[in-house]
Amino acid sequence: MANKTLDDLFYETLKDIYYAERQILKALPKMARAAQDEKLKTAFTEHKDETEGQIERLKQVFEIIGKRARGKTCDAIEGIISEGEEIMEEFKGTPALDAGLLAAAQAVEHYEISRYGTLRAWAQQLGLKDAVKLLDETLSEESNTDEKLTKLAETAVNTAAQKAA
Repeated sequence: MANKTLDDLFYETLKDIYYAERQILKALPKMARAAQDEKLKTAFTEHKDETEGQIERLKQVFEIIGKRARGKTCDAIEGIISEGEEIMEEFKGTPALDAGLLAAAQAVEHYEISRYGTLRAWAQQLGLKDAVKLLDETLSEESNTDEKLTKLAETAVNTAAQKAA
């Protein structure tokens, strides 16, 4: 087996999150259509626009390391998105749907936060200063989205789901 380095691990993880972001980009409009709460619909729509920018930044990181932007299947994001789709089917038309969608969205955010935090640390270690800035910008956006979703859950969505019980 060839000697693998942190550079290799960085590249493989970059391909993983690139694939994940592209899958998330496809899932967000479905989630927005399924959501009943207008603020949640808006949050999904706004995050779709943000995700497009994140994909562009990932392409820049690929350029920085001299590699072509390409994804590699990410089983983790496939599973998280699949869970979200199950929630859409099983809870369609119920007051609990939005709480489930929001929880699925936060699972995605937590995965992204984990990946971007790791990539940023590795980019720092590898001396990829421009990549660190790009990854840090995306990490900040993902953290902000997670905070917004938490606030939405606590101030509206979870209460609406509970009241219907």
